[in-house]
Amino acid sequence: MERNHTMMQFFEWHVESDGKHWDRLKELAPKLKQRGIDSVWIPPVTKGTSVNDTGYAVYDLYDLGEFDQKGTVRTKYGTKQELLEAIAVCKENGIAVYLDLVMNHKAGADEKEVFQVIEVDPQDRTKEISKPFDIEGWTKFTFPGRGEKYSSFKWNFEHFNGTDFDAKSNRSGIFRITGENKVWNNNVDDAFGNYDYLMFANIDYNHQAVKDEMISWGKWLANELKCSGYRLDAIKHIDHHFVREFVEQVKKEHGESFFVVGEFWNSDKGACQEFLGEVNHVLSLFDVCLHYKLYEASQTKGGFDLTKIFENTLVATNPRNAVTFVDNHDSQPNEALESWVGDWFKQIAYSLVLLRQDGYPCVFYGDYFKIGGDETIEGKKEAIDPLLYARYHKAYGEQKDYFDDPHVIGWVRLGVDEFKGSGCAVVISNTAKASKRMFVGERRTGEVWVDLTNTREDHITIGEDGYAQFPVNGESVSVWGLPELPVEPK
Repeated sequence: MERNHTMMQFFEWHVESDGKHWDRLKELAPKLKQRGIDSVWIPPVTKGTSVNDTGYAVYDLYDLGEFDQKGTVRTKYGTKQELLEAIAVCKENGIAVYLDLVMNHKAGADEKEVFQVIEVDPQDRTKEISKPFDIEGWTKFTFPGRGEKYSSFKWNFEHFNGTDFDAKSNRSGIFRITGENKVWNNNVDDAFGNYDYLMFANIDYNHQAVKDEMISWGKWLANELKCSGYRLDAIKHIDHHFVREFVEQVKKEHGESFFVVGEFWNSDKGACQEFLGEVNHVLSLFDVCLHYKLYEASQTKGGFDLTKIFENTLVATNPRNAVTFVDNHDSQPNEALESWVGDWFKQIAYSLVLLRQDGYPCVFYGDYFKIGGDETIEGKKEAIDPLLYARYHKAYGEQKDYFDDPHVIGWVRLGVDEFKGSGCAVVISNTAKASKRMFVGERRTGEVWVDLTNTREDHITIGEDGYAQFPVNGESVSVWGLPELPVEPK
């Protein structure tokens, strides 16, 4: 039996642009492994529009911090050599590395081109609001700093189906490029009529040469960096058929164990399930449905029915395809999808993703270390570490739920023989101090359990019938289990 696996998103939006982030990963890898984190999702490794770019305004997919382009050799996070060294140290420590891939758009073109477009309504991209006309668009990518190393493919307007700026009239808009087979892709999210277009120069996945180049790049990148998987950005804006083909081709090259998780930002469980069906379940999805449940619970406090916390979530319906998380770089304060889980609920939320039998949990760098920028938010390492300990050592075996009170829920993991001392009991309250009587197994009779979160100092002795009354503070979580060293009952 394997130990539980845990991922960390190893960045937040305001990570310093000091070029030292790959070095930070290299330095922290052994410590992360000690905490039971055995995979990291790292930010986009490709060259963006500037040295400060977080990586989502991608310029050159083949420049991993190697060429002097956009005023810099390194990316925001460091050089290619530093990245390779960090990945090597992660592998030495048994940590898988997942790369963040931005495949929806390109930014920072080298030259302008004149081509014909039709302007569309930003609120309904299927609605045309102009006749065809010429614009000057930033769509020509020649990569003068890299030349033809790794790929000779040069991008021009024919490889995109939309852009957002006309240099000729110096104005912004959403401009659909015209021409043979130039339409929005239909295999995308249907918000705004059609959500193919998101930002910058939008990659056209109706174009065969584009598809061939992107799949070729996907195979090259995994070979070049020896990574273990990918996180695919913004896939509700990308042709679902291409997403499936891309993942299948990369797995064909690198094996079925190559892990792929997609960011399909939709809180509708049905839409997520439909997408998984369309891509033949070849990847996992972040459980955005659960994230919003955690957010709602943190905002409404005692007004939330905790027995329904997993209702209509991906981890409940598709556990094998669900990556569970509390927050990320987009949901953090002042970012695009701000929905920050409230401070008082943070440790509770992490217990709900880290100590359950289903889902692949992801711990957010900003929650664990800190969030920088103008409004620093201190990390919650001290609150999360006990949960990581409990996940690695205790959260095994059959799970029994006690979701019988809207304000006080609990569950137990009965443990397994392979991991000595495993098994735990979790109790959560979103109102007042409480307790819950739960069964942890007759073989536990006489054992003395403690609160691994160090919130409560009680020593709970398991009864002859295998039951015990497990207490919890108000608006809190307690995780009960055998201590690292035997404790004499008081």
